[in-house]
Amino acid sequence: MSATPARRFPLLLGPTGTGKSELATTLAERLNGEVISADSRAIYRSMDVGTAKPSPIERQCVPHHLIDIKEPEEHYDVMEFRRDVLIVIKDILSRSKLPIIVGGSTLYVAVLTGAFFDGPTADPNLRKRLNAQPLAELRHRLEQVDPEAAARIHPNDPVRTVRALEVYELTGVPISQWQRESRIPFPYQFLKIGLTLERSELYARLDQRVDQMLARGLFDEAKRLKTWLRPEMQAYHTIGYEEFFEHWDEKLSYQQAILLIKQHTRQFAKRQLTWFKPDTEIHWIDVTRKSSEQVLAEALKLTDTDSV
Repeated sequence: MSATPARRFPLLLGPTGTGKSELATTLAERLNGEVISADSRAIYRSMDVGTAKPSPIERQCVPHHLIDIKEPEEHYDVMEFRRDVLIVIKDILSRSKLPIIVGGSTLYVAVLTGAFFDGPTADPNLRKRLNAQPLAELRHRLEQVDPEAAARIHPNDPVRTVRALEVYELTGVPISQWQRESRIPFPYQFLKIGLTLERSELYARLDQRVDQMLARGLFDEAKRLKTWLRPEMQAYHTIGYEEFFEHWDEKLSYQQAILLIKQHTRQFAKRQLTWFKPDTEIHWIDVTRKSSEQVLAEALKLTDTDSV
């Protein structure tokens, strides 16, 4: 099997909670494929319940890659992910299997598809927090994390200083590195298949999923992580964990933490929808009131057409 225009690799997109992981597994079973996760939190070990990783049964049936590859305290950025995907795709192809990428993290998807070149879109909350800090402190921080950008940006330029730090905080990659590396085209093409769901049903499903996570031990899992995770670590800022961290820091009650987990999850899904919506290359499948068999049939039809 080779990467040619006639055989693009399936890339499953869409908001969290629409059934992408399940579809990826069943597609892989039908198409002699293996799954590559494009989830920025599934990479971490010990973060199982809160990241909604594929079940052990799904991972037994079909090989899944780039899951549980890092400890929560370790750094991992989108450029490392891009390089790892290249290695995994070559490995899968060497065994005459079909790579199937399933993505929820928009930055991870973007770095594969070339959706942007200069880093992520602005994050209003992060930008507000950065703008509240003295420029001298921001400048010192930029000199530490991205000396190349600091040398280029004038010390009295708060706008570009904040933007450079924003990119680093969101991606773990200095903006100077983004500007060099993200313009290199990814050598493979993808068949983008998006899953969508009526908004009210999606939100109800997400609320229910949080309840299920709580029943499966999310609170205790977060409590174990709290013993060694720190705010400067990427994994610390994960929905479902950070809210409980604030509870133990006496900033939220237990019930307030749960309500915020549900609210933040819904907001995350909305941001994903907003990000994916303008992409005209995505073939959308509305999964509202459809069985998993119906969704699989529609996805298979798209892959069949693409391979002709």
